[in-house]
Amino acid sequence: MPPRRRPRGYATPPDVVPVDAAPTVVSLRPVGDHAAMRRAARGLRVLALSPWRIAVRDDADTLRALREALGAAGVIATSPAAVRAAATLAPLRARRGQAWFAIGTATAAALRRAGVAGVQAPARMDSEGLLALPSLQALAGRRIGLLTAPGGRDRLAPALAARGAQVVRADVYARVPTTPGAATLARLRAIDGPLVLPVSSGEALQRILAAVPDDIAARLRAACVIAASARLAALARDAGCDDVRIAAGPRPAQLLAAIAGQSGYHAGNAAQDAAAPRP
Repeated sequence: MPPRRRPRGYATPPDVVPVDAAPTVVSLRPVGDHAAMRRAARGLRVLALSPWRIAVRDDADTLRALREALGAAGVIATSPAAVRAAATLAPLRARRGQAWFAIGTATAAALRRAGVAGVQAPARMDSEGLLALPSLQALAGRRIGLLTAPGGRDRLAPALAARGAQVVRADVYARVPTTPGAATLARLRAIDGPLVLPVSSGEALQRILAAVPDDIAARLRAACVIAASARLAALARDAGCDDVRIAAGPRPAQLLAAIAGQSGYHAGNAAQDAAAPRP
């Protein structure tokens, strides 16, 4: 059957992108942690551009800090990576009368998988949302354990201390910087279509812009940046990104919802993505 001809005067709707111009999603997740972004992309090509890898810290000081944090009246986990790292170092179980908090639903799910029930998590999945929880308002004289990493969620500890809490911080993992390889940079340079850059970590964005060559940094700054919060959107603009949008939250599906109406999102480039190397 011959292809159906479009009527005279037909124009492609403005919210539809032709298949050959379907965007490529650039994932800034840590090494080996791109699966959720690939699932959320639902067929779009995903290029892994990791700024770091996750390394569990198992030195004596970290183990001591973790024991103290797990003995606090309340324990806050700042990311799924923090939960996984802590769980490799010690059993995670809620003690009688102990409250557990997660920065978001993914972290809460990681805690439940590790054996902690009754986790409190905010609807707004960031530090501000966590600090707004009623259970974290009156903290005078209470010890609060913080499972995190160096540089991670630096707003939490001062805010909790300002409310009278004694914060016991356990940096259970480290972000070890990585440099994108020549093959990854070549793949990025070869992309003709638009780029989508989900940003759920300001540190990841800053690190990758500093780590790549100038021409790659320019391409990333010209990408459609989908920021997980207004704070990250402002950081992206300060870093030189012009096309910045704010997502409903930090989960991959929320970050990529802004491009859900584009051609190719559901199945367009699945074969290309499946054939690509997966760092």
